[in-house]
Amino acid sequence: MMDSQQTDGSGIAAELMSRARGLEAEIRRAVVGQDRVIHEVVIALFAAGHVLVEGVPGLGKTLLVRSLAAAVGGLFNRVQFTPDLMPSDISGHIMFDMKSEEFRVRRGPVFCNFLLADEINRAPAKTQSALLEAMQEQQVTIEGRTFNLTRPFLVLATQNPIEQEGTYPLPQAQLDRFLLKVFIDYPGEEEEQQMVQQVTVGSVGDQLDTSAVRQQLKAKEILPLQEHVATLEMDEQILNYAVRIVRSAREWSGIEAGPGPRGSISLLRAARAEAFLQSRTFVTPDDVKAAATAVLRHRIRLTTDLEIEGYSPDDVLADLLDSVAAPRI
Repeated sequence: MMDSQQTDGSGIAAELMSRARGLEAEIRRAVVGQDRVIHEVVIALFAAGHVLVEGVPGLGKTLLVRSLAAAVGGLFNRVQFTPDLMPSDISGHIMFDMKSEEFRVRRGPVFCNFLLADEINRAPAKTQSALLEAMQEQQVTIEGRTFNLTRPFLVLATQNPIEQEGTYPLPQAQLDRFLLKVFIDYPGEEEEQQMVQQVTVGSVGDQLDTSAVRQQLKAKEILPLQEHVATLEMDEQILNYAVRIVRSAREWSGIEAGPGPRGSISLLRAARAEAFLQSRTFVTPDDVKAAATAVLRHRIRLTTDLEIEGYSPDDVLADLLDSVAAPRI
Protein backbone atom coordinates (compact mmCIF):
# COMPACT_ATOMS: atom_id res chain seq x y z
CA MET A 1 0.00 0.00 0.00
CA MET A 2 1.25 3.47 -0.85
CA ASP A 3 2.36 5.88 1.80
CA SER A 4 -0.70 7.86 2.89
CA GLN A 5 1.39 11.04 2.83
CA GLN A 6 2.32 10.61 -0.83
CA THR A 7 0.13 12.72 -3.11
CA ASP A 8 -0.64 12.74 -6.81
CA GLY A 9 0.15 16.43 -7.20
CA SER A 10 -3.37 17.64 -6.41
CA GLY A 11 -3.00 17.50 -2.64
CA ILE A 12 -5.03 14.27 -2.38
CA ALA A 13 -3.21 11.34 -0.77
CA ALA A 14 -2.42 8.65 -3.32
CA GLU A 15 -3.51 5.97 -0.84
CA LEU A 16 -6.90 7.66 -0.50
CA MET A 17 -7.27 7.80 -4.28
CA SER A 18 -6.48 4.08 -4.47
CA ARG A 19 -9.12 3.22 -1.86
CA ALA A 20 -11.68 5.40 -3.65
CA ARG A 21 -11.10 3.62 -6.95
CA GLY A 22 -11.46 0.28 -5.15
CA LEU A 23 -14.95 1.15 -3.95
CA GLU A 24 -16.69 -0.71 -6.79
CA ALA A 25 -14.82 -3.94 -6.12
CA GLU A 26 -15.77 -3.77 -2.46
CA ILE A 27 -19.48 -3.29 -3.20
CA ARG A 28 -19.37 -6.25 -5.57
CA ARG A 29 -18.62 -8.46 -2.58
CA ALA A 30 -22.28 -8.13 -1.61
CA VAL A 31 -24.04 -7.08 -4.83
CA VAL A 32 -23.61 -9.78 -7.46
CA GLY A 33 -24.19 -9.40 -11.21
CA GLN A 34 -24.80 -5.64 -11.30
CA ASP A 35 -21.36 -4.28 -12.19
CA ARG A 36 -22.66 -1.57 -14.52
CA VAL A 37 -25.18 -0.29 -11.95
CA ILE A 38 -22.51 -0.26 -9.23
CA HIS A 39 -20.19 1.70 -11.51
CA GLU A 40 -22.86 4.31 -12.27
CA VAL A 41 -23.82 4.74 -8.61
CA VAL A 42 -20.16 5.27 -7.68
CA ILE A 43 -19.92 7.83 -10.50
CA ALA A 44 -22.86 9.68 -8.94
CA LEU A 45 -21.19 9.57 -5.52
CA PHE A 46 -17.95 11.19 -6.72
CA ALA A 47 -19.84 13.64 -8.95
CA ALA A 48 -22.02 14.63 -5.95
CA GLY A 49 -25.24 13.73 -7.75
CA HIS A 50 -28.40 11.71 -7.15
CA VAL A 51 -29.56 8.55 -8.90
CA LEU A 52 -32.93 7.31 -10.13
CA VAL A 53 -32.94 3.52 -10.41
CA GLU A 54 -35.57 1.72 -12.44
CA GLY A 55 -36.09 -2.01 -12.07
CA VAL A 56 -38.51 -4.68 -10.93
CA PRO A 57 -38.58 -5.64 -7.23
CA GLY A 58 -36.08 -8.10 -5.83
CA LEU A 59 -32.99 -7.14 -7.83
CA GLY A 60 -30.95 -5.78 -4.93
CA LYS A 61 -31.61 -2.04 -4.92
CA THR A 62 -31.72 -1.84 -1.11
CA LEU A 63 -28.67 -4.08 -0.82
CA LEU A 64 -26.81 -1.80 -3.25
CA VAL A 65 -27.37 1.30 -1.13
CA ARG A 66 -26.65 -0.51 2.13
CA SER A 67 -23.41 -1.85 0.67
CA LEU A 68 -22.40 1.62 -0.52
CA ALA A 69 -23.08 3.03 2.95
CA ALA A 70 -21.07 0.21 4.55
CA ALA A 71 -18.12 0.78 2.19
CA VAL A 72 -18.10 4.50 2.95
CA GLY A 73 -19.05 4.33 6.61
CA GLY A 74 -22.05 6.61 6.10
CA LEU A 75 -25.50 6.71 7.67
CA PHE A 76 -28.16 4.90 5.63
CA ASN A 77 -31.93 5.46 5.81
CA ARG A 78 -34.75 3.98 3.77
CA VAL A 79 -38.19 5.47 3.13
CA GLN A 80 -40.95 3.39 1.56
CA PHE A 81 -43.02 5.83 -0.50
CA THR A 82 -46.78 5.20 -0.29
CA PRO A 83 -49.86 7.21 -1.34
CA ASP A 84 -50.44 8.37 2.25
CA LEU A 85 -46.84 9.42 2.94
CA MET A 86 -46.65 13.04 4.10
CA PRO A 87 -43.80 15.51 3.41
CA SER A 88 -43.11 15.71 7.16
CA ASP A 89 -42.55 11.94 7.18
CA ILE A 90 -39.44 12.63 5.11
CA SER A 91 -38.14 15.98 6.35
CA GLY A 92 -39.31 15.92 9.97
CA HIS A 93 -41.61 18.08 12.07
CA ILE A 94 -41.98 20.18 15.20
CA MET A 95 -43.27 18.34 18.26
CA PHE A 96 -44.08 19.31 21.84
CA ASP A 97 -41.85 17.68 24.45
CA MET A 98 -43.96 17.01 27.54
CA LYS A 99 -40.91 16.68 29.82
CA SER A 100 -39.25 19.97 28.94
CA GLU A 101 -42.56 21.64 28.01
CA GLU A 102 -40.89 23.00 24.89
CA PHE A 103 -41.29 22.53 21.17
CA ARG A 104 -38.41 20.70 19.53
CA VAL A 105 -37.55 19.51 16.06
CA ARG A 106 -37.82 15.83 15.29
CA ARG A 107 -35.59 15.22 12.29
CA GLY A 108 -36.84 12.94 9.55
CA PRO A 109 -35.02 10.16 7.69
CA VAL A 110 -33.64 12.63 5.12
CA PHE A 111 -30.95 13.50 7.67
CA CYS A 112 -28.44 10.88 6.58
CA ASN A 113 -25.68 10.30 4.03
CA PHE A 114 -27.48 7.78 1.83
CA LEU A 115 -31.26 7.92 1.45
CA LEU A 116 -33.11 5.16 -0.38
CA ALA A 117 -36.43 6.58 -1.60
CA ASP A 118 -38.08 3.27 -2.45
CA GLU A 119 -40.82 3.36 -5.12
CA ILE A 120 -40.80 7.15 -5.17
CA ASN A 121 -43.54 7.29 -7.80
CA ARG A 122 -46.08 5.76 -5.39
CA ALA A 123 -46.33 9.01 -3.43
CA PRO A 124 -48.22 12.09 -4.69
CA ALA A 125 -46.38 15.09 -6.12
CA LYS A 126 -46.57 17.07 -2.86
CA THR A 127 -44.61 14.38 -1.04
CA GLN A 128 -42.21 13.82 -3.93
CA SER A 129 -41.40 17.52 -3.89
CA ALA A 130 -40.31 17.27 -0.25
CA LEU A 131 -37.07 15.85 -1.61
CA LEU A 132 -36.48 18.70 -4.07
CA GLU A 133 -34.98 21.15 -1.58
CA ALA A 134 -32.84 18.43 -0.03
CA MET A 135 -31.54 17.24 -3.40
CA GLN A 136 -30.85 20.66 -4.85
CA GLU A 137 -29.92 22.81 -1.85
CA GLN A 138 -28.55 20.17 0.55
CA GLN A 139 -30.85 21.55 3.21
CA VAL A 140 -34.30 21.03 4.74
CA THR A 141 -36.79 23.62 5.99
CA ILE A 142 -39.00 22.62 8.93
CA GLU A 143 -41.58 25.12 10.15
CA GLY A 144 -39.57 28.02 8.77
CA ARG A 145 -36.25 26.84 10.18
CA THR A 146 -33.49 25.72 7.81
CA PHE A 147 -31.23 22.79 8.61
CA ASN A 148 -28.19 21.82 6.57
CA LEU A 149 -27.83 18.18 5.63
CA THR A 150 -24.67 16.24 6.41
CA ARG A 151 -22.47 15.78 3.38
CA PRO A 152 -22.01 13.61 1.46
CA PHE A 153 -25.73 13.31 0.77
CA LEU A 154 -26.91 10.94 -1.94
CA VAL A 155 -30.52 10.14 -2.82
CA LEU A 156 -31.07 6.87 -4.60
CA ALA A 157 -34.71 6.72 -5.66
CA THR A 158 -36.31 3.63 -7.19
CA GLN A 159 -39.36 3.07 -9.33
CA ASN A 160 -41.00 -0.03 -10.79
CA PRO A 161 -41.26 0.12 -14.61
CA ILE A 162 -44.09 -2.44 -14.77
CA GLU A 163 -46.72 -1.49 -12.21
CA GLN A 164 -48.41 1.78 -13.17
CA GLU A 165 -51.63 1.51 -11.19
CA GLY A 166 -51.61 3.80 -8.18
CA THR A 167 -48.44 5.61 -9.22
CA TYR A 168 -47.70 9.30 -9.76
CA PRO A 169 -45.14 9.97 -12.53
CA LEU A 170 -42.30 12.21 -11.42
CA PRO A 171 -42.57 15.73 -12.87
CA GLN A 172 -39.79 16.76 -15.25
CA ALA A 173 -38.53 19.35 -12.76
CA GLN A 174 -37.82 16.61 -10.25
CA LEU A 175 -36.41 14.19 -12.81
CA ASP A 176 -33.93 16.89 -13.79
CA ARG A 177 -32.54 16.88 -10.24
CA PHE A 178 -31.21 13.36 -10.71
CA LEU A 179 -27.71 13.26 -12.16
CA LEU A 180 -28.26 9.77 -13.57
CA LYS A 181 -31.05 7.36 -14.35
CA VAL A 182 -29.87 3.77 -14.33
CA PHE A 183 -31.57 0.48 -15.11
CA ILE A 184 -31.08 -2.51 -12.86
CA ASP A 185 -31.85 -5.70 -14.76
CA TYR A 186 -31.92 -9.42 -14.07
CA PRO A 187 -28.46 -10.90 -13.45
CA GLY A 188 -26.93 -13.52 -15.75
CA GLU A 189 -27.39 -17.21 -14.95
CA GLU A 190 -24.00 -17.66 -13.28
CA GLU A 191 -24.40 -14.48 -11.24
CA GLU A 192 -27.90 -15.51 -10.15
CA GLN A 193 -26.63 -18.91 -9.02
CA GLN A 194 -23.88 -17.20 -7.04
CA MET A 195 -26.40 -14.79 -5.53
CA VAL A 196 -28.83 -17.53 -4.52
CA GLN A 197 -26.05 -19.57 -2.94
CA GLN A 198 -24.74 -16.51 -1.12
CA VAL A 199 -28.17 -15.78 0.40
CA THR A 200 -29.34 -19.32 1.17
CA VAL A 201 -26.21 -21.01 2.54
CA GLY A 202 -25.99 -20.50 6.29
CA SER A 203 -28.52 -17.66 6.30
CA VAL A 204 -31.91 -17.53 7.97
CA GLY A 205 -34.61 -15.93 5.84
CA ASP A 206 -33.57 -13.53 3.10
CA GLN A 207 -32.04 -10.75 5.16
CA LEU A 208 -29.64 -8.43 3.38
CA ASP A 209 -26.07 -9.26 4.32
CA THR A 210 -23.40 -6.60 3.92
CA SER A 211 -20.94 -8.20 6.32
CA ALA A 212 -18.58 -9.04 3.45
CA VAL A 213 -18.22 -5.34 2.59
CA ARG A 214 -15.20 -3.74 4.22
CA GLN A 215 -15.14 -0.03 4.87
CA GLN A 216 -12.96 1.57 2.18
CA LEU A 217 -13.50 5.24 3.01
CA LYS A 218 -14.79 7.48 5.74
CA ALA A 219 -17.75 9.72 4.94
CA LYS A 220 -15.63 12.81 5.61
CA GLU A 221 -13.11 11.64 2.99
CA ILE A 222 -15.72 11.81 0.22
CA LEU A 223 -15.84 15.62 0.21
CA PRO A 224 -12.20 16.24 -0.78
CA LEU A 225 -12.53 13.51 -3.39
CA GLN A 226 -15.61 15.20 -4.85
CA GLU A 227 -13.75 18.51 -4.92
CA HIS A 228 -10.81 16.84 -6.64
CA VAL A 229 -13.07 15.26 -9.29
CA ALA A 230 -14.64 18.65 -10.00
CA THR A 231 -11.21 20.09 -10.87
CA LEU A 232 -10.04 17.40 -13.31
CA GLU A 233 -8.61 18.93 -16.47
CA MET A 234 -11.08 19.39 -19.32
CA ASP A 235 -10.13 20.68 -22.74
CA GLU A 236 -12.44 23.25 -24.31
CA GLN A 237 -13.10 20.80 -27.15
CA ILE A 238 -14.45 18.28 -24.63
CA LEU A 239 -16.81 20.88 -23.18
CA ASN A 240 -17.93 21.76 -26.70
CA TYR A 241 -18.51 18.07 -27.47
CA ALA A 242 -20.79 17.64 -24.43
CA VAL A 243 -22.78 20.76 -25.29
CA ARG A 244 -23.18 19.63 -28.90
CA ILE A 245 -24.57 16.29 -27.73
CA VAL A 246 -27.15 17.97 -25.51
CA ARG A 247 -28.13 20.54 -28.14
CA SER A 248 -28.50 17.76 -30.72
CA ALA A 249 -30.92 16.02 -28.37
CA ARG A 250 -33.18 19.08 -28.48
CA GLU A 251 -33.38 18.99 -32.27
CA TRP A 252 -33.23 15.26 -32.95
CA SER A 253 -36.05 13.73 -34.97
CA GLY A 254 -38.27 11.72 -32.67
CA ILE A 255 -37.43 13.66 -29.50
CA GLU A 256 -40.37 15.81 -28.47
CA ALA A 257 -38.64 17.54 -25.54
CA GLY A 258 -34.89 17.66 -25.00
CA PRO A 259 -32.60 18.38 -22.03
CA GLY A 260 -31.92 21.87 -20.74
CA PRO A 261 -28.55 23.38 -19.79
CA ARG A 262 -28.51 21.27 -16.62
CA GLY A 263 -28.11 18.31 -18.95
CA SER A 264 -24.79 19.69 -20.26
CA ILE A 265 -23.61 20.47 -16.73
CA SER A 266 -24.57 17.01 -15.48
CA LEU A 267 -22.86 15.34 -18.43
CA LEU A 268 -19.57 17.07 -17.69
CA ARG A 269 -19.82 16.28 -13.97
CA ALA A 270 -20.40 12.59 -14.72
CA ALA A 271 -17.62 12.55 -17.34
CA ARG A 272 -15.14 13.90 -14.79
CA ALA A 273 -16.14 11.16 -12.32
CA GLU A 274 -15.74 8.57 -15.09
CA ALA A 275 -12.23 9.87 -15.82
CA PHE A 276 -11.36 9.69 -12.12
CA LEU A 277 -12.47 6.06 -11.87
CA GLN A 278 -10.36 5.30 -14.95
CA SER A 279 -7.33 6.73 -13.06
CA ARG A 280 -6.94 9.71 -15.37
CA THR A 281 -6.36 13.35 -14.46
CA PHE A 282 -8.10 14.64 -17.58
CA VAL A 283 -11.39 14.00 -19.39
CA THR A 284 -11.53 12.31 -22.79
CA PRO A 285 -14.34 12.13 -25.37
CA ASP A 286 -14.86 8.49 -24.38
CA ASP A 287 -15.64 9.59 -20.81
CA VAL A 288 -18.35 11.92 -22.11
CA LYS A 289 -19.80 9.27 -24.40
CA ALA A 290 -19.75 6.61 -21.65
CA ALA A 291 -21.73 8.82 -19.28
CA ALA A 292 -24.15 10.34 -21.83
CA THR A 293 -26.90 7.71 -21.89
CA ALA A 294 -27.36 7.52 -18.10
CA VAL A 295 -27.26 11.33 -17.86
CA LEU A 296 -29.73 12.05 -20.68
CA ARG A 297 -32.23 9.15 -20.85
CA HIS A 298 -34.55 10.75 -18.25
CA ARG A 299 -34.13 14.23 -19.69
CA ILE A 300 -35.69 13.50 -23.08
CA ARG A 301 -39.25 12.67 -24.08
CA LEU A 302 -39.89 10.75 -27.28
CA THR A 303 -42.69 11.46 -29.70
CA THR A 304 -45.77 9.27 -29.48
CA ASP A 305 -45.00 7.73 -32.88
CA LEU A 306 -41.60 6.44 -31.75
CA GLU A 307 -43.01 5.08 -28.50
CA ILE A 308 -45.72 3.22 -30.41
CA GLU A 309 -43.05 1.72 -32.65
CA GLY A 310 -41.27 0.40 -29.55
CA TYR A 311 -38.28 2.73 -29.48
CA SER A 312 -36.72 3.61 -26.13
CA PRO A 313 -34.72 6.71 -25.16
CA ASP A 314 -31.60 4.51 -25.17
CA ASP A 315 -32.20 3.52 -28.80
CA VAL A 316 -32.51 7.13 -29.89
CA LEU A 317 -29.52 8.27 -27.82
CA ALA A 318 -27.36 5.52 -29.33
CA ASP A 319 -28.06 6.86 -32.82
CA LEU A 320 -27.53 10.43 -31.66
CA LEU A 321 -24.16 9.69 -30.05
CA ASP A 322 -22.96 7.95 -33.20
CA SER A 323 -23.84 11.00 -35.26
CA VAL A 324 -22.13 13.68 -33.13
CA ALA A 325 -18.47 13.84 -34.12
CA ALA A 326 -16.07 13.48 -31.20
CA PRO A 327 -13.01 15.74 -31.07
CA ARG A 328 -9.59 14.27 -31.74
CA ILE A 329 -7.30 15.28 -28.93
